[in-house]
Amino acid sequence: MKNFDVLFGILLVVGGLNWGLVGFANFDLVASIFGSGAALSRVVYALVGLSALYQALQWKAIQKRWVPATNS
Repeated sequence: MKNFDVLFGILLVVGGLNWGLVGFANFDLVASIFGSGAALSRVVYALVGLSALYQALQWKAIQKRWVPATNS
């Protein structure tokens, strides 16, 4: 499961960087690498979307892993 977390985390970073470039510079990095409208570009976009969905569904598990337990 940890391998999926790493993979999906990387995909979220790629998606965030790409959409940041689209928003600020009107430059689509994925489309420039794989071609605009190419099947591989659509696969990358779909994987980024699925990774966001996966991370949202795993939010409680992520919180337990990343937030240290406090001793009161």
